[in-house]
Amino acid sequence: MSLDDSRSDFDSLRPGDSTAQGATRRTALKAAIGVGYAAAVLPVAAQTAVATSSEGLKAGPVKYTVNGFEVPAYVAAPEGKTGLPVILVIQEIFGVHEYIADTCRRFAKLGYLAIAPELYARQGDPRGYTDIPKLQAEIVTKVPDAQVMADLDGALAYAKANGGDTSKAGITGFCWGGRITWLYAATGKVKAGVAWYGRLVGQAGELTPKHPVDIAASLQAPVLGLYGGKDQGIPLDTVDKMKAALANGTPAAKASSFVVYPEAGHAFHADYRPSYLKSAADDGWQRATAWFKANGVA
Repeated sequence: MSLDDSRSDFDSLRPGDSTAQGATRRTALKAAIGVGYAAAVLPVAAQTAVATSSEGLKAGPVKYTVNGFEVPAYVAAPEGKTGLPVILVIQEIFGVHEYIADTCRRFAKLGYLAIAPELYARQGDPRGYTDIPKLQAEIVTKVPDAQVMADLDGALAYAKANGGDTSKAGITGFCWGGRITWLYAATGKVKAGVAWYGRLVGQAGELTPKHPVDIAASLQAPVLGLYGGKDQGIPLDTVDKMKAALANGTPAAKASSFVVYPEAGHAFHADYRPSYLKSAADDGWQRATAWFKANGVA
């Protein structure tokens, strides 16, 4: 892995701008990072329900190099500060769109350096898809877990080179990113994780050899799982299986915890989608930030 020119893009951003040109948040993100809202969800809402200003932040798109590939990412951090705790923010299947960027800014407002890498940029661009199963088949299922883990290592290295203190690193992810959160918490490279409705079980494959339930007992960082009681894609019996696996594991595994919101479905934190449930999203956010602080990510 190399980090050639990893400082230049981020250093060129002005505080209060989402890019050096000061374009609007959505236009800038689409133009500079190349991934806006996926076509499959664009008609749902033009904006996120939560809109976080970049005032006082250095925020915008950057790139860092992993194995010869330039990984696009969105970064937000308090302007002019170093030694910042780090949060890896892991995308849904729709990529690093405005909702994910806004989540980074929310963490930055709390004093974190938050970075959201585009973790299947090598496989394709989700913007041209209107059919979610097709998006999954043609892009998402072709993303190797090993590639994702390496790109997250690169994100941490980028953060360390740009004002982050990676000894105080955490990870959070949504849906597709929730699964990744569990997996990365087993690497020993973060101190805590928060997984929002990430799938816990699955069939082993060449690109996805293990799933969260398979690595649960070997977790190196405690994970808070935030799940919906009405999630049709993640049956509650799989949560029970994960709990059982965690109970027989490392101290970090045993320290992990679940909160299930009975009235919430899938993607209840995604404030640009009909699935958004404000009560569960707000409570989950409070629990997530408290979890990070309690586990040394602050």
